[in-house]
Amino acid sequence: MKYNEARHKFIQSWGTLGSSWGISKTMAQVHAVLLLSSKPLNQDEIMDLLQISRGNASMSLKSLMDWGLIYKEFIPGERKEFYLAEKDAWRIATQVAQERSKRELMPVIHMLDQIKEVNDSTATKSDLRELKTVTEDILSFAKRSDRMLSTFVKAEKNTFFNKILKLFK
Repeated sequence: MKYNEARHKFIQSWGTLGSSWGISKTMAQVHAVLLLSSKPLNQDEIMDLLQISRGNASMSLKSLMDWGLIYKEFIPGERKEFYLAEKDAWRIATQVAQERSKRELMPVIHMLDQIKEVNDSTATKSDLRELKTVTEDILSFAKRSDRMLSTFVKAEKNTFFNKILKLFK
């Protein structure tokens, strides 16, 4: 396989994978371009490589910085802003886990905490009991999931994998 074909496949696949992280395909493709680049790139270079609009590139870059997956790089003598990606797979994975927890899991936990306080005299006792049982079970699972993600984020790479490997022995 030639370099350009391999590069194209990686960018397309990373774009598809990104949607399972909860980010747009284009945002993941911008991330892929920066992951594969041996030097920082500016917005125009990214637009040209992906054939995307300035607005799409700008929004993707801002979102990737918000996620902590890319950074601005100052290049002396250049007026344009340049970007580079975090390339350590462990850091990328833990950053994505943190952001997903913050954006998805924590709002659900907050909502479930509110629901468990329901007290409605117009509802039947069996309906209230069922609502509380189901939501408390999901809340318990969500809190355990959050603790697991926190452990993953805080763990050192080797420690985490050693613990996981022990589970499969």
